[in-house]
Amino acid sequence: MLEGILFASGDPMPVSRICALLGATQEEVLTAAGRLADMYSFEVRGIRLIKLEDSLQLVSAPELSDIIRRALETRKAPKLSQAALEVLAITAYYQPVTRVYIEKVRGVDSSYTVGMLTERGLIEECGRLDVPGRPALFKTTDAFLRSFGISSIDDLPPLIIGETDDAQVNLEKAIESLKPAED
Repeated sequence: MLEGILFASGDPMPVSRICALLGATQEEVLTAAGRLADMYSFEVRGIRLIKLEDSLQLVSAPELSDIIRRALETRKAPKLSQAALEVLAITAYYQPVTRVYIEKVRGVDSSYTVGMLTERGLIEECGRLDVPGRPALFKTTDAFLRSFGISSIDDLPPLIIGETDDAQVNLEKAIESLKPAED
């Protein structure tokens, strides 16, 4: 049943929602998910079960990405610009962040880039800061995790800031740690 629910959903589904649908405990769902993930990894299959934070999702096997892309006649998404990588790095390492904070670190207006990354689903608004003007707070999304081949934001390599106080050097290190899964 778990496999069918995840297949039909297509999107990441919170484990708590799966528990409610199946009338199962979190332990039972995670055990079943582990068995499915093992089955997919030991057999030659075109799908994988991945865990993204507190959600589960069925995805196509990464080794089939070229074949699937050709089969669906889709074009590879355009590469992310340097500005987009900078905004993603700042957001990933310091989330939740405001656009003003991103601009302070980058030293330039980032409105367009934040909007573009929001449209692409790589970052999302996650609340408002409780100060005058109530600026939006942004965080990375599950699509960000999938795009960079990680299952949790905790999987990012540590950013060692103590080596230098130069914000530009620290930003460059953060960007270097972000490598899209398809590259």
